[in-house]
Amino acid sequence: MTINGSCFCGAARYKIEGKLRDARSCHCSMCRKAFSAQASAYAQVDPEEFSWVSGEDSLTSYESNNGTGLLFCSICGSTLCGTYESEVNGVTLGCIEEDPDIELGMHIFVGSKASWETIPEGVPQYEEWPPKDA
Repeated sequence: MTINGSCFCGAARYKIEGKLRDARSCHCSMCRKAFSAQASAYAQVDPEEFSWVSGEDSLTSYESNNGTGLLFCSICGSTLCGTYESEVNGVTLGCIEEDPDIELGMHIFVGSKASWETIPEGVPQYEEWPPKDA
């Protein structure tokens, strides 16, 4: 299965030769600011299955002090990927071009969600990180 993704302006494009896993929505204050939204929706990907098709030179990165980071298009600002120690380990679901054949399996960091947000029922919610077996 090939999954394709791109930024808003189309300058940066990637493909994933495999499946996404562990889709989630994070409601922490960092994700709200990074995505200018109530939460981030992303799924994990095996780094060896991910590759850039074009526009890698248009990317800008941000890395926090704990080794996690983001890659985004320096032209349009779309957040495309999450990184750990500079290696892509997740993709934002909003930048995938076709049905990724995955559903959000959990909402995390709901303990710090925005006061104006209502989270839909029916999906597990965790105050912070989910347990390792979730």
